[in-house]
Amino acid sequence: MVNLGLISGNKGTKSVGLSFRIPYNTQWGQSLVVCGSESVLGSWNVKRGLALSPQHQGDELIWRGRTAVPAGLECEYSYYVVDDERNVLRWEAGKKRKLVLPDGLRDGEVVELHDLWQTSSDGLPCTSAFRNVIFRKTWSTEIQRPLGVIQTKLDENDSVVVQFRICCPNIEEETSIYVIGSSTKLGQWKVQDGLKLYYAGDSIWQADCVVQKDDFPIKYPWLIEMPWRGAGVAVPMFSIRSEADLGVGEFLDLKILVDWAVESGFHLVQLLPINDTSVHGMWWDSYPYSSLSVFALHPLYLRVQALSERIPEEIKEEIQRAKELLDGKDVDYEATMATKLSIAKKIFVLEKDTILNSDSFNNFFSENEGWLKPYAAFCFLRDFFETSDHSQWGRFTCYSIDKLEKLVSKDSVQYDVICFHYYIQFHLHLQLAEAAEYARKKGVVLKGDLPIGVDRNSVDTWVDPNIFRMNTSTGAPPDYFDKNGQNWGFPTYNWEEMSKDNYAWWRARLTQMGKYFTAYRIDHILGFFRIWELPEHAMTGLVGKFRPSIPLSQEELEREGIWDFNRLSRPYIRHGFLQEKFGAYWTVIASNFMNEYEQQRYEFKEDCNTEKKIASKLKSCSESFFFLDNEDKIRRNLFDLLQASRNIVLIRDPEDASKFYPRFNLEDTSSFKDLDDHSKNVLKRLYYDYYFHRQESLWHQNALKTLPALLNSSDMLACGEDLGLIPSCVHPVMQELGLIGLRIQRMPSEPGLDFGIPSQYSYMTVCAPSCHDCSTLRAWWEEDEERRCQFYKTMVGSDSLPPSQCVPEIAYFILRQHVEAPSMWAIFPLQDLLAVKEEYTTRPAAEETINDPTNPKHYWRFRVHVTLESLMKDKELKSTIKDLIRGSGRSYPPTSGEIEVQAGREKGVATAAPTKQQVTAGLEKISLLNGSPKTEAVAVL
Repeated sequence: MVNLGLISGNKGTKSVGLSFRIPYNTQWGQSLVVCGSESVLGSWNVKRGLALSPQHQGDELIWRGRTAVPAGLECEYSYYVVDDERNVLRWEAGKKRKLVLPDGLRDGEVVELHDLWQTSSDGLPCTSAFRNVIFRKTWSTEIQRPLGVIQTKLDENDSVVVQFRICCPNIEEETSIYVIGSSTKLGQWKVQDGLKLYYAGDSIWQADCVVQKDDFPIKYPWLIEMPWRGAGVAVPMFSIRSEADLGVGEFLDLKILVDWAVESGFHLVQLLPINDTSVHGMWWDSYPYSSLSVFALHPLYLRVQALSERIPEEIKEEIQRAKELLDGKDVDYEATMATKLSIAKKIFVLEKDTILNSDSFNNFFSENEGWLKPYAAFCFLRDFFETSDHSQWGRFTCYSIDKLEKLVSKDSVQYDVICFHYYIQFHLHLQLAEAAEYARKKGVVLKGDLPIGVDRNSVDTWVDPNIFRMNTSTGAPPDYFDKNGQNWGFPTYNWEEMSKDNYAWWRARLTQMGKYFTAYRIDHILGFFRIWELPEHAMTGLVGKFRPSIPLSQEELEREGIWDFNRLSRPYIRHGFLQEKFGAYWTVIASNFMNEYEQQRYEFKEDCNTEKKIASKLKSCSESFFFLDNEDKIRRNLFDLLQASRNIVLIRDPEDASKFYPRFNLEDTSSFKDLDDHSKNVLKRLYYDYYFHRQESLWHQNALKTLPALLNSSDMLACGEDLGLIPSCVHPVMQELGLIGLRIQRMPSEPGLDFGIPSQYSYMTVCAPSCHDCSTLRAWWEEDEERRCQFYKTMVGSDSLPPSQCVPEIAYFILRQHVEAPSMWAIFPLQDLLAVKEEYTTRPAAEETINDPTNPKHYWRFRVHVTLESLMKDKELKSTIKDLIRGSGRSYPPTSGEIEVQAGREKGVATAAPTKQQVTAGLEKISLLNGSPKTEAVAVL
């Protein structure tokens, strides 16, 4: 953003000088580069951008640079932090800066640009959630003066042109914006004589004025407004129930949910991931975070009745029978998928020629063929080979463009099958786009979910295997959710490879999401700092390591007196364990399943070091174990022993045998407990250093390389799920990037607290009483009597015995705590909202839980037991919730009656001042805080 144009009278050359100035404190080895759209600024190649030089001014480090440019230059530019080899370490958030040099510049004159580093938090009002939804205009503002154009020319040498800019998305029709201040050009504090700003497009207002150098410093108000706060409802797409759906929530149901949200006072509807997950062809595919494709939508959410206006009567009758059959308490994933696809195929046969030759389909196809063709081909091959494991596809195992084009060719025998997948995705797009536009018009933000991983057997790993580490698995270390950690089974990312094309895969994902959503949740944002990486064969999340991380070197350990690396890094199974499990027959088990790698220390043989291998070997050798009468017991004991084989203290790096990682919770292992005191003390110290100190700088830098690629690829409002074991670098980075964090009351991020205190949450957060990964408010209340009593005493402030169930009064109290919190958003699972009314609490609370993180094969099938149409008719519930939100000071979308009242209000004049990132250098600004002026000096040119 151009903050100041200073024109001086240097002559004698045929070009214009362009000078950059920005204050920014770097670390050792870092420098700043300005890079832009024109060749003089590198054509967006940072390695060819303009290098800036540092200069200390008091406590500030000022970076400057100058280059010659053609007169009349128009371009965009941004600032980047780079290392000595010009690798990008960090770049500005927000929109690119726009530069348009003024007309009439003479040869040799110099334009100086005085900028401030842009952070994402300053641009939040310009995200699509606010600009296109919450502050969506019902009127059209024409651009009065193009963004960046300096309209005013200098008449005197001792003067400068100052350009004011401000982002004001929430401006009503016929409202004017003025800047007032101490200068005569700013009206000397009189609104009627102030500087009027003109609309420049994209919610930006700007104006120029000529100021004499003698007038500096100029004072003008920096207004601090009450921050905007809103509320939302969260519900998985599959959990919605309506009178029209076919066994599961459907995209078009969102229109009714949006209506209910508006009438209940909500500005946001949050969903779980909605991408296709049909990997296995069974109920395991109900897991919404294991994508078959990060671009394709899930056929589960298709409304088959909306596929055509000419559905034959017999198919309509089939749909009606299916509705009655599938309208159960929970989602029947397999039956619903099979039924919808069967009906859709019948309709496809009837209308495929009409649809596939339509302009709307051809436009959709041309915009999406980059992912649509591989997706359709993958689905065909998955069904043909009866597996999604593309390593089993023979000559199609390795993806290539030539093979793809033959598969999807119009001359191929399977072309109709390919087109059916196109057809389904086209209609899913139409239905979700219709619901998304409806939400925008109603002032409701539709918030999506960006999963951290993809399924190992997915379109993405087939097409781009080089961007994944396919011999690893993703998970989380032990935490609140699971004491054994979690193993999600996804391959980890090859970030080094992804960086070569500036994270194009991620940018494409976000671009696709932005077609439907105006906000999104980044699942497990900690994974962009570091990921918990497990070996492919791991069953739990215990034996992982962070990637990237600085391991313990063999040399480092030896300096500390640690020498026996086999003892510490190989399975600690002693003959006593075998005797305890198998009694007198332990030697038979040992000889068939174990290797004795040291005296009386064993590990599993290669052909039986997983549960599958053990089961297979037991089956093939059952005759050899005829004297053992309980094969199931042997299997269970071997499985237990296999788990115990993870009983190690150090994990040896499979790619470098001289590097080690301390096993999580190593003090809990019997291997550690049998060590001498010296080794214990050394390993405890190194363990603490590894997990809580030595990685912070590395993870900080890693996040600032990866996250901005996501944030800059769309204008959606970004929220990060920052639960779990949180490194100290996470929250500062999220604050710098303008990312909104998550606060769950039962999982406080502050040390020493049993429960979070909503009134103390920061503004840049989403607060919620529960989420899909934990029990609902009602179930949580009933789970633990001691915890319930503690909450009642500390949070409710009562020493009396709490009710054993979460009665509506308790639910209302907890909801009120959250809506009154300072958090930007208070978002509530629908189950927690329904708990404020007794008639919606008849279902056992435990049945309302969406996910059990401790169970990797959890069936995601929860359905709300009341239809959206019934909720729309429940005026009492809507009134209760809306009064709760209204009383908290949070914003809520107006209903049609309220819009009519507001339409008659008189329009006024708004006075405005730029935010810190938009303040012109050379000015002294006054911040009006609590009525007391606070002066902040800025260098005078």
